[in-house]
Amino acid sequence: MKTTSSNIAQTSQLGVWATVRRGVATTPELVDGLWWTLLLALAAAGGKVAVPIAIQQAVDATTESTAVVSQLTGILTIAVIAIIVAAGATMIVNMKLVSNAERALARLRREAFDHIHQLSILTQNTERRGALVSRVTSDVDTISMFVQWGGLMLLTSLLQIAAATTVMLVYSWQLTLLVWITFIPFMLILRPAQQRVNRSFTAVRQRMGELLGTVSETVVGSATIYSNGVGATFRDRLMDRIEAHRQSGVQAMTRVALAFSAGVFAANIVLVVVIVAGAYLGVAGNISSGQLVAFLFLTQLFTGPVQLATEVLNELQNAVAGWRRVLAVLDTDADVTSPVSTRGQRSYQGGATLALHAVGYHYPGGPQVLHDVSLTIPAGTRYAIVGETGSGKTTLAKLITRFSDPTHGHITFDGIDLRDYSNEDLRAAILLIPQEGFLFHATLAQNIGYGLTVRYPTITPAEQEAHIARAVSELGLQTWVDTLPQGLNTSVGQRGERLSAGERQLVALARAYLSRAELIVMDEVTSAVDPATEVMIARALEKLMQEKTTITIAHRLSTAAVSDAIIVMDHGKVVEQGTHTELFQAGGRYTDMYNAWISQTTTATARPTSPRTSS
Repeated sequence: MKTTSSNIAQTSQLGVWATVRRGVATTPELVDGLWWTLLLALAAAGGKVAVPIAIQQAVDATTESTAVVSQLTGILTIAVIAIIVAAGATMIVNMKLVSNAERALARLRREAFDHIHQLSILTQNTERRGALVSRVTSDVDTISMFVQWGGLMLLTSLLQIAAATTVMLVYSWQLTLLVWITFIPFMLILRPAQQRVNRSFTAVRQRMGELLGTVSETVVGSATIYSNGVGATFRDRLMDRIEAHRQSGVQAMTRVALAFSAGVFAANIVLVVVIVAGAYLGVAGNISSGQLVAFLFLTQLFTGPVQLATEVLNELQNAVAGWRRVLAVLDTDADVTSPVSTRGQRSYQGGATLALHAVGYHYPGGPQVLHDVSLTIPAGTRYAIVGETGSGKTTLAKLITRFSDPTHGHITFDGIDLRDYSNEDLRAAILLIPQEGFLFHATLAQNIGYGLTVRYPTITPAEQEAHIARAVSELGLQTWVDTLPQGLNTSVGQRGERLSAGERQLVALARAYLSRAELIVMDEVTSAVDPATEVMIARALEKLMQEKTTITIAHRLSTAAVSDAIIVMDHGKVVEQGTHTELFQAGGRYTDMYNAWISQTTTATARPTSPRTSS
């Protein structure tokens, strides 16, 4: 069942076997060549029961008549051949299951990863990054462990029980009936026990996701934690997560141990029953000595898988818990969907007009944050959106770049509804430059060149270098690049930590320049940077915005003042629109904001520096 909200569910609500069926349907590679696998597993099971049969023949041959060496040799030869066949069949089955499992789980990881990227940023942000990552890593690993080990054990164990039961019936239906009757109470107890184990392992997977989320957050935010002196707080939080995972693990394994101990107890009871009852049947002449000895071996073949099945079922519960969490991701509806391709629908390339038609939006379960916003932003113009915190300007930017879809109305670009663009074509046409550009742990050149292979699928490394060098030169960044230790080959570090905030924005602008997007939405990229870097950013921006339609979320009104037009937002509505001069002279909301900003700027500039106190 699909998740209808914009939240990723913690776990699927499917039962155990429904989860397995759904998992197999999602990754059909798991059952490729199933009939061949079953035949080989049957051969393996048959090889195992051949040994007790050989023992029975040998014992009866020596007790009922004078042993013939050739007869015993023949029996031994058949037993050895059966053992070799069983070992070979088991090896092939194992290789087949491992091969199928790896192909299936690779597909599951790809599908889960792809689906996560189809979800909107809003949906992704409902779960912490580390916990989300755990769904395509550790949760899938639990499935892998079961399929590659538990799947083989479960398959061979079931066939071994069936084969052992068949031969046992041939020797003594009375003893076979006693064996099954002895195990019936254990099987009745096993089901509710497995349900409790299932709940325990589901809790283990959830606690693991929470633990990884906390670890990820603590590592990524280590600088902030250190600078604010809150290491003890976060250490305690991490210790709490570790303790919660430990407790859930102990509870799960305690229940596993109880179930396994019950299986061992039941197996021992069966052996006692078979020995006592077999002795009576032997005295009565209903079973031969060889058959009784063989029956004891068959009982071991029967009880061994039953005990092992307890452990296998426990692994199954762990795998199902992981499977449910992965399926919960796949069952989350992508709230921003797109067609496969829109190539050929565009009327022209270059700057294009953006239009918002009675656009409204509310976050899931929240109040309306945008109300009937209608705007037309002509091609090649530079617009600024201003407003107080919470006025809706950032939400509007998310809708324009289609990180989310309007709940009312629609948005068109070049006359085409944004919903009718494929994701690839939309990202090629509309680009968001956030206030803090994200850099990957790679070289400066690699960070600038991300996206070139998407725009030019057949591009060569030499051509990539030429594009990157051209972007650096045309944006006036060569002087800055020359100051870096290895120029374009300088590693920027994790999340770009070796560069300043302003330098990270320069990289983001160069990346945007190579994208050739027609509409660029910027979240005040010059805020919180030093004056020298701001000059470089301003020059790069001027080059970047040539012949482009640009929208700037302006936090500083000096940025808005030089725009072609300004959109003023308040409480989710457009309350004013026009040039800086028009709005300032109108004496409305923009005038109040501008005067307040000028007053704050003047006060900050005029504020005297406190003299240092000498000792």
